[in-house]
Amino acid sequence: MRHALGVLGVLAAGVLLAVSAAMNYRFGYSLGKTELDGVIYGSASAAADCMKALVPFFFFAALKNRMWSQAAASAVVWVVVTAYSMTSALGHAALNRADTSGTRAAETQTYKDLQTELKRTNDQLAWIPQHRPATTVQAELDGFKNRREWSWTTSCTVMNGKAQRDFCQQIHALNAELASGQQAAKLGARASELTAKIGQSAGTHKGEADPQAAVLLSLLKKVVPTASLEDVQTTMAIFVALLLEIGSGFGMYIAFSQWRLYDQDAPAAPAMATVMAVAEPVLAPAPVPAMIAASKPRVASANDNKTAPKMLAPETDVERFYKERIDAQDGSSLTATGLYEDYCAWCEEQQKEPLALPTFGREFGELGVQKAKIAGRVRYIGIALRSGVEQEGADKTPLPIVQAA
Repeated sequence: MRHALGVLGVLAAGVLLAVSAAMNYRFGYSLGKTELDGVIYGSASAAADCMKALVPFFFFAALKNRMWSQAAASAVVWVVVTAYSMTSALGHAALNRADTSGTRAAETQTYKDLQTELKRTNDQLAWIPQHRPATTVQAELDGFKNRREWSWTTSCTVMNGKAQRDFCQQIHALNAELASGQQAAKLGARASELTAKIGQSAGTHKGEADPQAAVLLSLLKKVVPTASLEDVQTTMAIFVALLLEIGSGFGMYIAFSQWRLYDQDAPAAPAMATVMAVAEPVLAPAPVPAMIAASKPRVASANDNKTAPKMLAPETDVERFYKERIDAQDGSSLTATGLYEDYCAWCEEQQKEPLALPTFGREFGELGVQKAKIAGRVRYIGIALRSGVEQEGADKTPLPIVQAA
């Protein structure tokens, strides 16, 4: 479960870091006068953003090891790269919100203009007098123009008598009706075109240009009546920039904490005192009737504590394991794998987290045990597991000792 959470945390922090680096690259690219200069500035900006995520590891490691100068340098570098990244994130967020709001405002205004023009077109259609279709009126007008009165009146420019005046009045009425029909057809086509355009943009950008800022402003005005839409938009840009900078700056460090990066560091050297050990006598088992158990004498070896410094106060788990589970025994050896398995079992009994095999091998080798590669396997010479020694002693059958009469 711990590793799953760590993986998810690293993925989330990686996404934030990638987004922040991309924003920094775009900001740096915009500073260049030429394409090459833009690539140089953009690459430097992206590298600085990645450095922002790495500096916390260096800073806290320096504090742990009491390296104050490196910790101070790390803090200075982090402040500089974070400030630069913050400015680019603020600029990008503000420009993006302004562009988005501007586009929405333009589309909203266009939508309103279309609606206004459609209403005006429909009003003009309503003002046009009743009329027949233009084609019908045109056909009737052509029929009147084929009559003799048309030529007698010289296209209704010269009228003599009541009959000719009546004829020309009919011609004028038909021309007026024809004009109304043609205007209605034109306005009807325009209304259809406007209706189609409004239908295409229906459901989008009908309200505020920045709906999120408008909603937040309505809530904020209940607390701060003097707040404006620009204040809300600026606050949102700062919030987005902080989200990216804090998430990408500390996300990796927090996510990797699930793996306890510093638990396997080599511990400080334990306090050692050189003491010449006094040879301890080997005690024989208590005598039994007619026999005593023969004890196996211990033979001094290179790993015996007669010449090696004797550790007075074990400080690490590896040293405690050596003290509790290992015995020096000349002629014996242990494989690295078998030794590590016994160490893992000991850690399970002690409810401790075992070190990785390479780290355990390095710390165990610092105890002075001889190591050699025999038949392709790494073996530790001159030691045996204490449980193995006790089992060997228990399996031996005591030899009888005959007493003289």
